[in-house]
Amino acid sequence: MAELRLDGVVKRYGRTVALDGMSFEVGDGEFFCLLGPSSAGKTTTLRAIAGLEPLQAGSIAFAGREVTGAPVQGRGMAMIFQTFALYPHLSVRQNLAYPLARDGKARDEVRRRVDEVAELLRVGHTLERRPATLSGGEQQRVAIGRAIVRRPKLLLLDEPLTNLDAKLRHDMRTEFKRLHRELGMTMLYATPDQLEALTMAERVAVIRDGRVVQTAPPRDLYARPDSTYTAGMVGAPMMNLIQGRVRHAKGGATIELPFGALDAARWGDGLRAGDEVILGIRPHDVRLGSDPHALSLRAGVRLTEPLGDVTVLDLAARGAPLKMVLREEVASRLKEGGEVEVSFRPQDAHLFHKETGVRIG
Repeated sequence: MAELRLDGVVKRYGRTVALDGMSFEVGDGEFFCLLGPSSAGKTTTLRAIAGLEPLQAGSIAFAGREVTGAPVQGRGMAMIFQTFALYPHLSVRQNLAYPLARDGKARDEVRRRVDEVAELLRVGHTLERRPATLSGGEQQRVAIGRAIVRRPKLLLLDEPLTNLDAKLRHDMRTEFKRLHRELGMTMLYATPDQLEALTMAERVAVIRDGRVVQTAPPRDLYARPDSTYTAGMVGAPMMNLIQGRVRHAKGGATIELPFGALDAARWGDGLRAGDEVILGIRPHDVRLGSDPHALSLRAGVRLTEPLGDVTVLDLAARGAPLKMVLREEVASRLKEGGEVEVSFRPQDAHLFHKETGVRIG
């Protein structure tokens, strides 16, 4: 059952179209992510759901009722912004209590719920301190606490980890997953960071220019992207995308690439001679050495990027850029400026129309 449903939502700012038919559904209790680059419409989508932006078209339904034109108060939602937006002159306890006091809750209930949230978020030791004395991670926990203390049915999170360093971002990703599991709350999380989306979400909607282009669980987005756009958004390093052309001969159709030819039989009979295509191959699917059951090629090593336990190799094969990932102990034996023989299997490759970027087969 859908807890939240957006259907054809349109939002314009003058001549600028921020949302162009935004549509998706979030299930009850689901952790759902919106993944897209800057200006794709993530923040505007969350603000529209929260009631902070009037719409030109479309509808929003939440918890079984239409909320498109409903006031912000009473929607049963809470939102966490990129900035923590804590009141600097109030203590942590007062920050957490503010939404409840504004709602007119009894003093004893306010204290009880603040203490419960502080314990859940492990900030009980900071209750009498001011926000300026807290670490970034503690401030983020307080901002989360202020959002959930009213027990909303839906929590909207707008790039909440942007202002944290790498270690804190890692810790807070774990914290959000724990909170989701313990609270059972529906969460809608917007981010440009694929790592956040893929590690936390049950499903991810990839958005582009104010509309959804693909929605799927993280594993499916990685294994079967619907377009070159999704292929480039999901996976690190990003998928190798190599231009090719379909050629027909007596032996059947092949994909002619700058460094060789690949049997096109696995993509069906719809390919026409001369069609321009994009072949995609994940860097992790490029293997070192030749393989009689794969397309083998020689490539020059342009750059090595050590990442600790693995190294990304930036290769060039007859002018075509190609990345691969190797264990550090193997990559350390390869030198920039040298040559290596690599291969990849046809079953690991993806094929897209060059003009539209849409997946073939």
